[in-house]
Amino acid sequence: MKHPIRFGALAICFVAVVATALPGPVATERQSSASRVESSFASRIERLSEPEGDFDTDNLISNEQAYLDVVPALKAAGPSGGAYIGVGPDQNFSYIAAIRPAVAFIIDLRRDNLLLHLLFKGLFAQARNRAEYLSLLTGRAAPDRVGTWRDASLERIVAYIDRTKPVDELVRALHGRVDAAIGRSGVPLSAGDRKTIERFHSVFIEAGLSLKFETRGRAPRDFYPTYRELLLARDPSGRQSNYLASERDFEFVQSLEAQDLIVPVVGDLSGPHAMAAIGAVMAQRGERLSAFYVSNVENYLFRDGHFSRFAENLQRLPRDPRSVIIRSIFGGVSSTSVVQSANEMVSNFTSGRYRTYRDLVGLR
Repeated sequence: MKHPIRFGALAICFVAVVATALPGPVATERQSSASRVESSFASRIERLSEPEGDFDTDNLISNEQAYLDVVPALKAAGPSGGAYIGVGPDQNFSYIAAIRPAVAFIIDLRRDNLLLHLLFKGLFAQARNRAEYLSLLTGRAAPDRVGTWRDASLERIVAYIDRTKPVDELVRALHGRVDAAIGRSGVPLSAGDRKTIERFHSVFIEAGLSLKFETRGRAPRDFYPTYRELLLARDPSGRQSNYLASERDFEFVQSLEAQDLIVPVVGDLSGPHAMAAIGAVMAQRGERLSAFYVSNVENYLFRDGHFSRFAENLQRLPRDPRSVIIRSIFGGVSSTSVVQSANEMVSNFTSGRYRTYRDLVGLR
């Protein structure tokens, strides 16, 4: 996410329970229990969210080519468990896989970001492994004997997607299955919401792994990475750290989705409700902040005069000495991702050291 924004983003997986020859009352009881769980996910989103805002992009994928640069620093800093907060699309999943939080909140000014994460949730619900998930996301038929692809390299999976074309009949059926899976989340959706989710999915299907970050009303930038490049990127240690590079990482994210523990929230980082409500849930659960991925949102918060409100919201979140901020800094035709101690950021803010965005990120 690299653009004028004050928002963020988040996802799900689905666990199927097969019941055989169950008496009617037992089946009804199970259905009622499932409905309560689904309703709790929807009600949590409603309780945490603020009125939506707008921005000139769908933000379907990241435009931060250096997003994995922070992974070794994250592991060295040691944040794990607790609560993860992030903005934007599925870039968050790679940070979640590295940190292994107990719960994650994806917060974004736009309701469209919530809809995007419901799409991801619906796909996680149907995927048996990474190869099938990426096939579903791009509308391709899964590889034959897809169960044998658990140990496949990400390069092999990408090559399969690149040489496989979507088939109209399969795509139509897939849209129906995704819609049904999203419906099981319990989140109330209008006809327009469902059309938006289908439109987002269609973009992934039509562009495949050549998809790039795009904006409305602004010229595209040649240096934005393709989705393929984001998937295959390596961190500074030379390791592939995208969550789809490892079946274990994929399954961790999928398990959080299945438990409704990746919660998409509509809200402004500097707003009066969403951040405070997330902090209250964290306190209730006894969780402290593990990591907060803010992209380059702070740049626009400074521009709009709202940075101090965001810093005050951050200050109120439960945290400990290992809590970190992950941010992206853009300059020219490249971006850099960095990690900062959340306690250090709060201390510097309260002492008046952050008068400008340049003060915050150390630009000279």
